[in-house]
Amino acid sequence: MEPSDPDYRHRVAPIIESTRFIRHIGMTLDDCGPGWCRTRIPVEDSLLQQDGFVHAGVQGTMADHTSGCAGLTLVKPDQTVLTIEFKVNLLRPALGETLLCRAEVLRPGRSVIVAESWVEVLSGDTRKLCAKATVTLAVVPIP
Repeated sequence: MEPSDPDYRHRVAPIIESTRFIRHIGMTLDDCGPGWCRTRIPVEDSLLQQDGFVHAGVQGTMADHTSGCAGLTLVKPDQTVLTIEFKVNLLRPALGETLLCRAEVLRPGRSVIVAESWVEVLSGDTRKLCAKATVTLAVVPIP
């Protein structure tokens, strides 16, 4: 995939760093490239639900935001992306030290982008897929 903005990396990092809720859950950018993005969240007690697993809302947020960042790598400098729909399948309880997410754009359209995200939980040396999401993004002008 070809980025419309050669400076896309400098646009993605601030999206993660400047969003208060994303900072609150501890999500950071690992890396990104044209049409893909990788993020991580260290698992803290504040992210767990009543049974000690990472809350579904944290996993959904991570999948959504990482997909948005993947889509952002492909749009023009005067555009951004907004989620218009996402579906998350929670495949197993997330129990471990770190959440890892990779998102890839499936369809890079001019007005709509479709991406997928995979959320894995890292426990020691073991990685397990815990959630998968499909995210639809609208390409909009920056106000």
